[in-house]
Amino acid sequence: MTKLILGCGYLGRRVARRWRAMGHEVFGLVRHAEHAHQIAAEGVRPIVADVTEPVSLRALPPAETVLYCVGYDPVGGKSRREVYVEGLRNVLDSLSPATRRAIFISSTGVFGEAGGGWIDEDSPCRPAREAAQALLAAEKQLAAHPLGKLAIVLRLAGLYGPGRLPQTAEIRSGRPLAVPVGCWVNLIHVDDAASVVLAAEACPHPPRTYLVSDGHPVGRREYLGRLAELLGAPPPTFCESETASPGRGAGQKRVRNTRMLEELGVQLLYPTYREGLAAAAGGL
Repeated sequence: MTKLILGCGYLGRRVARRWRAMGHEVFGLVRHAEHAHQIAAEGVRPIVADVTEPVSLRALPPAETVLYCVGYDPVGGKSRREVYVEGLRNVLDSLSPATRRAIFISSTGVFGEAGGGWIDEDSPCRPAREAAQALLAAEKQLAAHPLGKLAIVLRLAGLYGPGRLPQTAEIRSGRPLAVPVGCWVNLIHVDDAASVVLAAEACPHPPRTYLVSDGHPVGRREYLGRLAELLGAPPPTFCESETASPGRGAGQKRVRNTRMLEELGVQLLYPTYREGLAAAAGGL
């Protein structure tokens, strides 16, 4: 079978390796020739194009499964809406009728905050940030498209793994961090996220939305303390001042993964942040 990955980056490349190992032909769309050479070395057939430029998408190959996991490039000169909403529309309009499954990578950020409470797939979406608003608009656009009935939306918690550990730079700086008591971190290791993508491809009852998280939120202060240990850095200090390092978001929600585990049958390699963080920090 043929697979097409739009945005063959941190997550996309890991999914590509899994599909390649299963004997599938995999095409990967990237924006830069340098990245094209990198994925070609892994057996992926590169396509250099830009989802925000429809003319560059005219030669998309027919593929049974399409994964849209385009990342936002803050120096790319395009808005988040252009990348997530208009880019997805351009891709949908360019796909072959051969497509039987569309998987869209979204974010738990679409829910906004929840006062520290638990959220699941039925929780209301109240995105406050531009990125989350654009992702939710893209989800709705996909649902309204004819391919929407074949689509799976994966709302990822914080993606981490080798080479991507949130707030490493802040910890190493030694500066006080503005992290109020009661902030939560919801995480999913990139290898587990790749497993969820493959499981979503086999979901028998699309359309469906899943929250992708390890299901074990951790207090942000606890997370940062453990990260400091693994980095060999001094224990972090915290403050409430708005002038200190703001970290990543308020973290006022906790993400359930019950539907993902029960319906997709995923067995997580890293069931909590402790196992995943230790493995990811090993190469630092």
